[in-house]
Amino acid sequence: MSAIADIIASAGLWAAVLRIATPLILGTLGALLCERAGVLNLGIEGIMTFGAMIGWLSVYNGADLWTGLMIAALAGGLFGGLHALLTVTLGLSQHVSGLGVTLFASSFSYYVFRLLVPVAGTPPTITPFQPIAIPGLSNLPFLGPAFFSQTPPTYLAIALALLLAYMLFRTPLGLAIRMTGENPHAAEAQGINPMAIRYGAVMTGSALMGMAGAFLTLSAFNSFFPTMVQGRGWICIALVVFASWRPGRALIGALLFALFDGFQLRLQTALGGIVPYQLFLMIPYILSIAALAVMARRARVPQALMQPYRRGER
Repeated sequence: MSAIADIIASAGLWAAVLRIATPLILGTLGALLCERAGVLNLGIEGIMTFGAMIGWLSVYNGADLWTGLMIAALAGGLFGGLHALLTVTLGLSQHVSGLGVTLFASSFSYYVFRLLVPVAGTPPTITPFQPIAIPGLSNLPFLGPAFFSQTPPTYLAIALALLLAYMLFRTPLGLAIRMTGENPHAAEAQGINPMAIRYGAVMTGSALMGMAGAFLTLSAFNSFFPTMVQGRGWICIALVVFASWRPGRALIGALLFALFDGFQLRLQTALGGIVPYQLFLMIPYILSIAALAVMARRARVPQALMQPYRRGER
């Protein structure tokens, strides 16, 4: 018990929680925005992988870190445009299209990486984002090193969560997005173009997914390998349900999963000689499934989610 208490009281754990949560926050916000407009985007895993690769590759070839992050966002938006073309314009299955985007983007990432980066014994590296200490706050006992000495993309992810929450529930654009996800025909009757709203939401949400992947190579690590996303995209899809399609709850859900993950890593170090490490790896997923089972009962799904919209039809 003393080992557990020491882990929880460690500022390093809470600093790691924010770091681990950042790609989950960005990816969950992206998936949430797509689904609020009525489109399920299962391409998230592949989009994150491609964002990780293209962001890293851009910096490796001379771009600065912020440019690499923006290039990853642009690439994610393009894959989102492909998904929107298949699902919004052509009305194809959102499940099949999303999985196809994931397979295509993941395979294309590996192909481009092997084509442009020489094979070496150790993967080439870049200089990633460095932590920025917020003046006046980073010197606070415990709170400073835990929460106010993070890399810039972490601060950006939290700001985007707050911005998206405000946009969805306090602006006419947010109302149009939510109306399109609930009843696109009613939105059309109010002079809203549901096709344009869905395209915009899917492409913007996919851009956030690309940024989520780029965080892994530009901030959390300094190199790229094809399996580095490791299912984070699917966790983001589950977190959207956990959050009941609300950005504030999505932020909390991402932090909660990151807490489980960071905790098991430190618990594994403290008790690794006693308990098999596979048990520790299971902890964040078991706890997340339990939390999802509780929260999902109260979740209200957007009524037009996964329903193709065709103008003039009822």
